[in-house]
Amino acid sequence: MTLNVRISGVLSDFVAAHVGDDGAYENVSEYVRDLIRRDRERSEAATFERLKAELTQAFAEPEASYATLDADGVIARNSRP
Repeated sequence: MTLNVRISGVLSDFVAAHVGDDGAYENVSEYVRDLIRRDRERSEAATFERLKAELTQAFAEPEASYATLDADGVIARNSRP
């Protein structure tokens, strides 16, 4: 995939400060790829934190609230509208 993005003003200056001899990135493409990777990692971490919170809540429930299910029970439960 090829992306063309036009930026100007303050954003352009900000990118320029991070690219080239004085910046951490060799070129703008490298910088954008790193930003996308970091955003992906942030998104995955947020998803993991939501799952962890749900599991923490589920495991905090009293044992009496758990129900034993077999495979047929799970399929039946999940096939209800």
